[in-house]
Amino acid sequence: MRLLFLTPQFPYPPHKGTTLRNYNLIAQLAARHTIDVLSFHDTTALPASPLDELCRRLAVVPAPARSLSRRALDTLLSPWPDMGLRLWSPRFRDQLLSWLAAGQYDVVQIEGIELARYAFSLPPRSSARLIFDAHNAEYLLQERIARAERAARGWSIGAIYSTLQARKLRGFERHSCQRADVVAAVSAADATALRQLAPTLNVHVIPNGIDTTFYDRSQVTPLDLPPRSLVFTGTLDFRPNVEAVLWFADRVWPRIRAALPEAQFFVVGQRPHARLDRLRADPSIVITGAVEDTRPYIAGAAAYVIPLQMGGGTRFKLLEALALRVPVISTTLGAEGFDAVAGRELVLADDATQFAEAVIEVVGNPAKSRALGQAGRTFAERYDWRLIVPLFEAAYRAAVSP
Repeated sequence: MRLLFLTPQFPYPPHKGTTLRNYNLIAQLAARHTIDVLSFHDTTALPASPLDELCRRLAVVPAPARSLSRRALDTLLSPWPDMGLRLWSPRFRDQLLSWLAAGQYDVVQIEGIELARYAFSLPPRSSARLIFDAHNAEYLLQERIARAERAARGWSIGAIYSTLQARKLRGFERHSCQRADVVAAVSAADATALRQLAPTLNVHVIPNGIDTTFYDRSQVTPLDLPPRSLVFTGTLDFRPNVEAVLWFADRVWPRIRAALPEAQFFVVGQRPHARLDRLRADPSIVITGAVEDTRPYIAGAAAYVIPLQMGGGTRFKLLEALALRVPVISTTLGAEGFDAVAGRELVLADDATQFAEAVIEVVGNPAKSRALGQAGRTFAERYDWRLIVPLFEAAYRAAVSP
């Protein structure tokens, strides 16, 4: 088939959620399909990447900029949600229409809600079928954030913002999904949430995957971290990650340190938010900032923690740690969307005391750590991209069939 991918960031290097999903989908599909990619990048120059050989045609457009004052006005006055405005670019739209006019595509695949507005730019007589790859049920994510913010701080600016965004996203996400021939959801929970917006949607559950060869422990040299080190990885200006780290540091970490005074907590990820700065005063907490490769940190950990309190979709970080045979302690929300069995592939704990007790038990029990690591690796192998990509090909066939 002839596929046109619209991606919110240039899908290389595959260092975080969206680029991980986009690059691995394209890399696997390129062996059997002709692929063009239109994306955003910080410059108009295409970066060198393996995509040069994998794709027929690549183009990038500079991402649009919006000031904080513009965003504030849009929050109050625009019917569009922030995510529908964030990457709107006439230049991107014109490039899309030019390619559609010049070439016959079987499928146009829109990657995520930030690009969903371009679905309404497709010519009404276009023969291309539209796939909307919904990385999250975004309205649900904002509703959860709004509830958590109201519970913690009342009707703060953050609570007002997320409440307004959730309301706008309900309509925007509904219309975006209805415009598509097939919607891809990353979990059964997300599929249910999207069908609540529009019960007749043609939703295929296509989870996030992992390159199990790249995340094979034999291919990684673990960092020589202190013996009882815990690791969390993620983009550190993403609000659910910020809230997770702060909750863990404030509520869980003191309990762990009381039992394990030598323990260290490594927070690994790019763009650490200013709200995390106060944690730097604690010598037992290390905020690394951006690193070239997170695998050595994960592989060097005594345990990997996912203390998420809000969010949606599914987490690549869970698969990464499981594939590297590192024992995982997570909240139920942090493992949402995966059918991992608590006590076998990971440990689940939702309040601060239980979370601390789970970490202390796992770190202090080498046999349990090894058993969790082995079961986690076996579980992660079920999500190898080579098994996930055929699910997209089934979705393409469903979209193009009469």
